[in-house]
Amino acid sequence: MIGRIALVLVALVLAVGAVGCGGDDDNGTATPTEETTTTDTTEETTTTDETDDGDDSFAAGRTVFMDNCGECHTLSDAGTSGSIGPALDGAGLSQDAVEQQVRNGGGAMPAFEGQLSDEEIEDVSEYVADASGG
Repeated sequence: MIGRIALVLVALVLAVGAVGCGGDDDNGTATPTEETTTTDTTEETTTTDETDDGDDSFAAGRTVFMDNCGECHTLSDAGTSGSIGPALDGAGLSQDAVEQQVRNGGGAMPAFEGQLSDEEIEDVSEYVADASGG
């Protein structure tokens, strides 16, 4: 009977030891665990305009405007505040008038024909006409 008790105790010790090990094979060395938390502090601003019909040419026109025109012109929808050329908010420009100005220039504004593709000129003209209230 003492032999059976000893056998049960040995089996119990082995079972507890195996569970306590966790089965890892780190050879008894502790590996520090480092937790890294990244916080995204980028603030995204989305501007919605009731004239934005959701098509790609409006977004493309906004991008062309911001890249080429915003240094000189103020237009709230594009988030630009240039002061060399006229402010375009509320100007009520037609797409044809904008396209002619962009292509040929005038006053202090340079011509963009040859610098921008026909598609870029059409997109920016449509965008400025819509965003300026035309």
